[in-house]
Amino acid sequence: MSPMPLYEQIITIALCVAGTMLTRFLPFLVFSSKKPTPPVIQYLGKALPCAIFAMLVVYCLKDVTLFSGSHGIPEAIALIVTIVLHKWKRQMMLSIAGGTVVYMILVQKIFL
Repeated sequence: MSPMPLYEQIITIALCVAGTMLTRFLPFLVFSSKKPTPPVIQYLGKALPCAIFAMLVVYCLKDVTLFSGSHGIPEAIALIVTIVLHKWKRQMMLSIAGGTVVYMILVQKIFL
C-alpha cells in the first residue's frame, strides 16, 4: 500500500478541520442565546450521557467468554471498580478512566 499523495493528505486534513469546526459551531448557530433551549434538546442533554455509558458497557462486555480464558474475571473487577468510582465521586470520566486503568493492569501478561 503506497502512502497518500500530498494533495490527498491536505484534502483529508481540511475535511477533518471542517467537520470538527462544523460540529463545534453549529449548535451556536442553530440555537440562539436569546431563545430558551427546546425541551427535546434539554431531554437529550440529560438522557444521552447515560445511554452512551450503557452502550460503552455493552460494547466492552460483548466478547467476554465465561467458559474460557480468564472467564471474564478482569472485566468483572474493572466493571465493579467503575461502578464503585461512579457511585462514590459521580464523575463519569473518572469512572471510565479508573475502570479502564484497572482492566489494562489486570490483562497484562505479567500479572496473570
